Amino acid sequence: MVKALLSIDWDYFIPIKREWCGSYFESKKNVQALWYKRYFNCKAKGEDIVDKVKVGIDLNEFWKRAKEVFNFDKNIKIFITDSHKWSYNIAKDNKCNTVFNIDAHSDLGYEGIDSLLFEVNCSNWLGKLFGDNIIDKGHIIYSPYTYENKNEFKELNNKFAINYCNIKKLSSKIDINAIHICRSGMWTPPWLDNKFYEFCYGVIGNHIIKYCSKRNWNIKNMTLSEKLDYLYCS
Repeated sequence: MVKALLSIDWDYFIPIKREWCGSYFESKKNVQALWYKRYFNCKAKGEDIVDKVKVGIDLNEFWKRAKEVFNFDKNIKIFITDSHKWSYNIAKDNKCNTVFNIDAHSDLGYEGIDSLLFEVNCSNWLGKLFGDNIIDKGHIIYSPYTYENKNEFKELNNKFAINYCNIKKLSSKIDINAIHICRSGMWTPPWLDNKFYEFCYGVIGNHIIKYCSKRNWNIKNMTLSEKLDYLYCS
């Protein structure tokens, strides 16, 4: 019997710069501080990233298309977190054996099979689900804004049942047992947080928010010392 987790990363919808797609230490401070640093550095070059980094057009039609290919119970649990690593626990706790990962990243791990030796984190949670024999099939639906290519993960692709697909080309109805929506605050800006929560509540169910504190984007009232702190944050 298939029990499926639908795991959606908010960065699927956000066209960010390639240089912002690195590996970062996720923390309550960093998910906001790093964006202030980016803002001030770009502003010094005459670029206003608040005006440039916006939600892509795919957002408007997403839930409509998702409901055409996925079945959601009206009482389905919808977990909302900041880090995508929690998909590992959600899949395990809900006894899911299949994952649909809608994301700008594969989250299989970026060191090949060796990625499975590390503790669960936002970049390897899907690979760990395979490695720990919790799931037996995974579907990766890449964002139109991704900088990744499935060929980067040949070692893992050859070992596990991983399918790369397009949500627009899925045709058969698939029962979903749980939904996880993560904000990935290191890769998605605070000025789009309101749209993030609107998106989360765009589907009916039992919404459970954990480890996703609200970010306050406030440029106008910032002191000089606060600005310097953000500019020189790690």
